[in-house]
Amino acid sequence: MGNADSVDPSGSGTTTQPFAAEVSRLLQLMVHSVYSDREIFLRELISNAADACERLRMESLEKPEILGEDTSFRITLTPDAAKKQLIVEDNGIGMDADGLRDNLGTIARSGTRAFLDAAGKDGSQMIGQFGVGFYSAFMVANEVEVVSRPVGSEEAWCWRSDGKGSFTVEPAAPDEAPARGTRVILHLTDEANAFAERATIERVVAAHSAHVPVPIRLAVEDGTTKDLTDGSALWRKPKAEVDEQAATEFYHHVSGQFDEPAVTLHFRAEGRQEYSGLLFVPSMKPFDLFDPSRKGRIKLYVRRVFITDEADILPAWLRFVRGVIDSEDLPLNLSREMLQTNPMLTQIGKGVTKRVLSELERLAKDDPDSFIKVWEAFGPVMKEGLYEDPERRDQLFAIARFRTSTSGEGWRSLADYVAAMKENQTAIHYALGDSAEAIAASPHLEGFRKRGVEVLLLSDPVDAFWVQTALGYEGKPFRSVTQGAADLASIPVEGADNEEDDAEATPKAAIATLAARIKQALGDRVSDVRESDRLTESAVCIVAPDAGPDRQLEKILAAQQGGLGRQAPVLELNPRHGMIRALAAKVEGGGEIVDDAAFVLLGQAQILEGEAPENGADFASRVSRLLEASLG
Repeated sequence: MGNADSVDPSGSGTTTQPFAAEVSRLLQLMVHSVYSDREIFLRELISNAADACERLRMESLEKPEILGEDTSFRITLTPDAAKKQLIVEDNGIGMDADGLRDNLGTIARSGTRAFLDAAGKDGSQMIGQFGVGFYSAFMVANEVEVVSRPVGSEEAWCWRSDGKGSFTVEPAAPDEAPARGTRVILHLTDEANAFAERATIERVVAAHSAHVPVPIRLAVEDGTTKDLTDGSALWRKPKAEVDEQAATEFYHHVSGQFDEPAVTLHFRAEGRQEYSGLLFVPSMKPFDLFDPSRKGRIKLYVRRVFITDEADILPAWLRFVRGVIDSEDLPLNLSREMLQTNPMLTQIGKGVTKRVLSELERLAKDDPDSFIKVWEAFGPVMKEGLYEDPERRDQLFAIARFRTSTSGEGWRSLADYVAAMKENQTAIHYALGDSAEAIAASPHLEGFRKRGVEVLLLSDPVDAFWVQTALGYEGKPFRSVTQGAADLASIPVEGADNEEDDAEATPKAAIATLAARIKQALGDRVSDVRESDRLTESAVCIVAPDAGPDRQLEKILAAQQGGLGRQAPVLELNPRHGMIRALAAKVEGGGEIVDDAAFVLLGQAQILEGEAPENGADFASRVSRLLEASLG
């Protein structure tokens, strides 16, 4: 880690350098924790080989001459029991010395620390998430050689490592390297000798790589080869001919994950655009779900020719979907610039997005338990669409699920919410916060709870944004419980005598006088002080003014701006609370006691909101004076 490369002084070009990761710990975790099934290593190497072939196929669209006479792509597996070796070779794009260093010299480059932390929890579920597929070879090999020649190059290079902390890269003799592409040579351990046997290789390929879109062949003893797969495109087969196991194995190949897909969509669209698709919604979050780039991972083909795996087919809020789209109409020489502006691809994207949402809506209706698992994994991402995609907001509202103040650990739809609205209730009320538990404990919900009014508990960061732009649902606007007046007076209290409650309340004239005195004491620390109809148990709370952002959104924006720009809040007083009644009685002659109480009430409201008083020392001093006065 951090050491300079060790260069061979003889000038042969060999370099020895450490892996860019905590290698020994990482490889041990992989061998003993991450991969519960050792034969998965072959699937990973075959997937890498297929990717290399597909990338060369794409490059050859513009430069067909680079293929020379070798125009058929293939992956060749050569087991050798006598030498205790297994060779995986492709005739794909190949790598030069820098490519070998960059691609094979940085283990888990997607996030080493995250990998190490996660592997300590449930390693068997982490496969495919952190860019470590190639290194699974060290489960069965005590040494791995990678000999590669880039397409069109005379030079070949060899990468070699025992997986214990360093690797070497050196020139390879041209006659010992593939004409183009990459050859991975595994020197098998004694425990892995079975992977040098034909029968084992045939079984593993059939189980895990039968639908890779590049033909796989097996070299046999007499110098001939046996076709194991024909590279047929699974997504082009009729849906009835693809069973669940085949689809699942293809999902593992195309996604690089090892979980079971929660939803599988296999379809063929005909009409203005003709295309096939085989898409999957994972059951486990991909590691890059919240990557700032928010790129999708759908592989785009044109008439079975791989084009790219970075096409913006689905919107960013469906970036967790994996799979393949194969178009009949797009041009084969599609460039990246054309991908961004091609109207046919835009139409395909709209059609595919509609299919995904319709399938999720069907799942939510027919199998609610399975859908909730999908929502728990990807709901925060799909809610980005509520903010970014007004055109599909109604479809997203149909499948969105929420924790609420009455749902406990369950989930509620907006349709459920509207059906349960109370008499005279005109809005869908929500509260924002860092967690559903913290929101549920907020004093702002007391008046709503007393009236049986359900409140959406919104704890994902994106919630603070979409509720600002969404006009409402079924004619009911969204309204924050921490902004503006609560407007609860017209909704009757459940199981209570309103006249008895009113008798306990501080008279309106007295509460108005107290509010004016507190506002005078606090000055511009608050924008207003007023009587509250949202509080039933707590003495005070703070809310955002009617205009401007909600308190939680304001908190998020202030954090991004270095703590600047927060508005002065409104301080609300509970006229039925004993402390407020007592303070109202002291307004006329209370002097400093009322002033101290004003600052203490504001600090208490800030604490209830999960914040600290603005001036901790001043807050503590005023509390002490109030205690002395009350005890004296």
